[in-house]
Amino acid sequence: MTPQLQQAIRLLQLSTVDLEQEIQDALDSNLMLEEVGPDDDNVEESTSLDPPEVDNDSAGDDSGAAETAEADASDYTGDDADGADFDDDLPPPSNPEIDGEVELDTHDQLSSDSIGEELPVDSVWEDVWDDAPLPGTYNEADDDENYLDTRNSAAPSLQSHLEEQLNLLSLSQSDELIALTIIDGLDQDGVLTLTLEEIQQSLPEEFEIELDEIEAVLHLIQHLDPVGVAARDLKECMLIQLRQLPTGTPWRDQAIEVVAKHLACLANRDYAQLLRKTRLKEHELKDVIGLIQSLNPRPGAEFGPDSTEYIEPDVIVSKQNDRWVVELNPRSAPRIRVNPEYASLVKRADNSSDNTYLKNHLQEARWFIKSLQQRNDTLLKVATKIVEFQRGFFEYGEQAMKPLVLHDIAKEVELHESTISRVTTQKYMHTPAGVFELKYFFSSHVSTHTGGEVSSTAIRALIKQLVSDENPRKPLSDSKIASLLAEQNIKVARRTIAKYRESLLIPPSNERKQLV
Repeated sequence: MTPQLQQAIRLLQLSTVDLEQEIQDALDSNLMLEEVGPDDDNVEESTSLDPPEVDNDSAGDDSGAAETAEADASDYTGDDADGADFDDDLPPPSNPEIDGEVELDTHDQLSSDSIGEELPVDSVWEDVWDDAPLPGTYNEADDDENYLDTRNSAAPSLQSHLEEQLNLLSLSQSDELIALTIIDGLDQDGVLTLTLEEIQQSLPEEFEIELDEIEAVLHLIQHLDPVGVAARDLKECMLIQLRQLPTGTPWRDQAIEVVAKHLACLANRDYAQLLRKTRLKEHELKDVIGLIQSLNPRPGAEFGPDSTEYIEPDVIVSKQNDRWVVELNPRSAPRIRVNPEYASLVKRADNSSDNTYLKNHLQEARWFIKSLQQRNDTLLKVATKIVEFQRGFFEYGEQAMKPLVLHDIAKEVELHESTISRVTTQKYMHTPAGVFELKYFFSSHVSTHTGGEVSSTAIRALIKQLVSDENPRKPLSDSKIASLLAEQNIKVARRTIAKYRESLLIPPSNERKQLV
């Protein structure tokens, strides 16, 4: 593959966040590229750029490329797959569209080339460049001065939070050493992973610290904020929190009894056994369990590292005039162009090092812009077809999802399956129902008794609906769910139901049993 083709394929599989960084790197390294601000003239002209015409006669033969790469080449770049370089003796051909001098309307080209007027989905290229912010997105105009500092500041760790509280206490040197050793032995949930003996062995021998001293300091730490931290197991953690409650708290004593003596029955949801052993009535046991469920079994989890990943949607889908409109996120296609002043410095028949330097940068800039536009064209075409296929999902929800595989979209847009896989990986679609990865709309099928097909996503939605509507006293088993789906002519094995249920993070029926 040529370097230009490699660049095109690499840009195709980048997420929007990664693409922003890639564009910024290109702007920093190539003097011919410039970003057009919203207040600059000819903004519309500079956002959609075509590369110079490619001389197909001079295209090289990449006979050693792999089969998949060849498929991507033919799909992604068409006749320009092999690429071509400019004549060393002549400057690149003049292209007023590249230089930002002429408005380029790509709507007609895109519609006639790939989508067609008969489709029930609208996708408009010009609408991509609307400056209106997305619903719910951050508005820089409303920002305060310390936003970046606040956003990038690291949250305090559990250890530092506890050490700050220790600094407010008047501890002896030995007790402070014990406390710091205990704090270092906590895991991310705040559970103590060391035994008292291991803590004693890790302390300096000259202090001659006894086990009862370690236990006293441990008891002190367990009542710091958050209460229950440094507990050695779940029972101890919950008992610490219950005993910390005021003595007048309703059902406090009964909850302590259940946790201390009957925690196994509670974990197995053996309510009949609990009622018999605690001699409580059913509504009383329900209140006791409610108090226990209000406790925090992982008191240190809130101080864990922030693993939030921010998603920037690549495609925006909205319903306008009873039609679903597909648009690219403006941030996925920023306004960049070739700087016309620098491009005019390239001279004909000048082989000097300076002119060669400018010529090479101009060629790289034009290929980069072409790769960006090809990426956006491909992404828009694929997203439009996905919306057309899954129109039922957008109208009625998950239960109307149709079976869809990569081959179906590849056939419609006349691209290779590997290209569809790349363009749907780490790409997200903003819809009225939420933000979804493009791969979410692809799912296998399950046969029905009547010979039809049902999407596995639709079956998961049906399982979720059945579980939400079940009687909590008698939750549905996997076999019962399979029989209920069979009544709807959906043939699904019990083990398949179990697999789908686990993927939805729904516990088995014995763990869903509750007291009404």
